[in-house]
Amino acid sequence: MNMMETNIENSSKQRMLTALQRVLKPLIRLALSQGINYQMLLETLKVVFVQVAEEDFKLNDREQTDSRISLLTGLHRKDVHRLRDQPDSTLNQSSLVTLGSQLVGLWISDADFLDSEGNPKPIARLASAGGDLSFERLVARVSKDIRARPVLDEWVRVGVVHIDENDFVHLNSDAFVPSAGFEEKLFFFQQNIHDHAAATAHNLMNQTPPMLERCVYYDGLTQENILELKALAEKEGMVALKIVNARAIELQTASLNADIAHHRFTFALYFYHVNENFGTKLQHEFYRRKKNRIE
Repeated sequence: MNMMETNIENSSKQRMLTALQRVLKPLIRLALSQGINYQMLLETLKVVFVQVAEEDFKLNDREQTDSRISLLTGLHRKDVHRLRDQPDSTLNQSSLVTLGSQLVGLWISDADFLDSEGNPKPIARLASAGGDLSFERLVARVSKDIRARPVLDEWVRVGVVHIDENDFVHLNSDAFVPSAGFEEKLFFFQQNIHDHAAATAHNLMNQTPPMLERCVYYDGLTQENILELKALAEKEGMVALKIVNARAIELQTASLNADIAHHRFTFALYFYHVNENFGTKLQHEFYRRKKNRIE
């Protein structure tokens, strides 16, 4: 490698490090708010470096060794050996959260549970009162192994639903976004941030085929403008989410028990806004260069 190639490689790495610094800022802000300091996060970073090196950077037909992982990651070989020997501490996905996602998906897409305007109907709490249009039957359609009552109690606790004076259950939002449950929010945090980051990293590494990743961003707007655009994004975005959700349920049902049905996907929606007067100079210059674009 000649001097010019070395300089280009170093410049590329520095630009990547600068980009990662900005990406990590909200995550470090979150970590500090939860009492997670540098030393605690450092051990987590070591674990992730070893896991990724072991899973994604293997050589064909060769066993991945401590020495090779040490070379790839820059970690001491003793650290690599220790981390590879320790039990996997990855937490399983919350079964209740996963079930909740499926239940809401069914409630907002199945014609039986929608009114004439396409909104989720209030449904009777008990099958003895509502038959098939009841919360008990809704849960039974997704899982025969979980009773409806504990699910309902948890949903009431975290604000997903409320029960009226006639014992009907009302869905409080179009999406499963709990208002009080930390575990539920944490589940979707790791799921959504991981998948979005994985899609962008896939594209940045020029892997094919590229994954869908599009956004709209503008600056120079007032707070009133933001409120209007936020409402528009929520309204129109939910239309797209509901369409994809309904079709996914149909396809999942058709593929039930199929030997090749091992794939999953995430199709997400978010709207972020900030007052640039309180942002960083980097943010301001970035949006000024990129203003008025759809990418």
